[in-house]
Amino acid sequence: MVSRVIPVDPFDLVVIGGTGDLARRKILPALYRRFCAGQMPEDARIIGASRADMDDAEWRDFVGAALDEFAAAKGCADRGRFLAMLSYVSLDALGDTGWDRLASRLDRDCVRAFYFSVGPGLFGPLAERLQRYGLAEGDARIVVEKPFGHDLASARALNADLARHFQESQIYRIDHYLGKETVQNLMAIRFGNMLFEPLWNSQYVDHIQITVAETVGVDGRGEYYERAGAMRDMVQNHMMQLLCLIAMEPPAQFEPDAVRDEKLKVIRALDPVDARDVVRGQYLADGARPGFKEHVENAESTTESFIALKARVSNWRWAGTPFYLRTGKRLRARTTEIAVVFKDTPHSIFGPEAGQHRNILTIRLQPNEGIDLGVTIKEPGPGGMRLIDVPLDMTFAQALGPEAEDVPDAYERLIMDVIRGNQTLFMRGDEVEAAWAWTDPIIASWEEVGARPLTYDTGSSGPEEALALMHRDGRRWREIRV
Repeated sequence: MVSRVIPVDPFDLVVIGGTGDLARRKILPALYRRFCAGQMPEDARIIGASRADMDDAEWRDFVGAALDEFAAAKGCADRGRFLAMLSYVSLDALGDTGWDRLASRLDRDCVRAFYFSVGPGLFGPLAERLQRYGLAEGDARIVVEKPFGHDLASARALNADLARHFQESQIYRIDHYLGKETVQNLMAIRFGNMLFEPLWNSQYVDHIQITVAETVGVDGRGEYYERAGAMRDMVQNHMMQLLCLIAMEPPAQFEPDAVRDEKLKVIRALDPVDARDVVRGQYLADGARPGFKEHVENAESTTESFIALKARVSNWRWAGTPFYLRTGKRLRARTTEIAVVFKDTPHSIFGPEAGQHRNILTIRLQPNEGIDLGVTIKEPGPGGMRLIDVPLDMTFAQALGPEAEDVPDAYERLIMDVIRGNQTLFMRGDEVEAAWAWTDPIIASWEEVGARPLTYDTGSSGPEEALALMHRDGRRWREIRV
């Protein structure tokens, strides 16, 4: 199998916040890898912009160091040609310094993309200045990183700020989870195979589990995480997107608004969550490693580093099938997976000694991207009909061979989609607001009573109460495997 690389048209990409950590770790290495793959035209231009006082040569040195650290394994012999595409402008996001100079460097006859690799407090001022200096006109578009607000009110205010200067078709709200190969394969599995779609409903699916587990703590992000917590940082956006892709109806076409319309219907069909169906937790210190409260420097912190909840989608397809979501820091292993657990057979002809067996479709997003389907077979050997479950495994690295190593990462794919003008994998404004409208009451319910998170040990699966959340329904969480 040979993967196809489809070149994009000439473009100017301005990375505002071009000396920041996100640009260094993700954006610039992603652009370099797309250049090495032959997807970027020779006359593409990448312009860094920030408050730092640099010239072109100094920023190229900065980018070169970033490539050494984060893209050395996937580099190419033409690195000098890539660096020649780069230039730099010193810019004041809240003032007028540098904007005329930036405008003079941009080509008005090609795609102009502005990547806001900065805090959300600067999104509105940046959008206003882009319009004031005539840069929002024509084939211009902006890319904004999460968080898209802190609650519904702030999300609405942010959307209104952007809408004053850009059309919705020009705004790309990026969630890197949607750029992962396995996430897109989820849509291919559902809508490209007759095998699954007839079974993708409450008649055949017992429940669905979505797990995003991390082994790292919040050290280095303590100030942000103390304000956000796992609910705002993970559930409201990343996990909500995964839930939507699992639960959505087939769109009429695989095109941006058709897909996003169906995702929005899922969010609006979510029932309010009962407080008894939510478990929050904070990780404890472990030997020399500080606990959550030490990392956020607040001994009285009531912010969660772990959350588990049960959600229900009230529509014809999913009525009666619960969705269990959990995410946390400092857990047993780093893994992100979606498990579609099918119902038991209505009658077992093999007797009680054969045990209980279920088909489970598992979509793994990390660390080893792939898909497997658990199938029940006879255990080899004489002595009766003994059943075991075995996986039909499609780990990408095994199934696709060396080409699996060349699969673009999420930022590579999404940045190229921005240049192509394809918004399918980006969130629309009404989708963001609907997600906050569902999330806000859950957060308000524990803030009103001053509820404190439960504690859990580093290297565990979270608080014991999270296990009880499923046990009382007669179900079990899947093991977080090392």
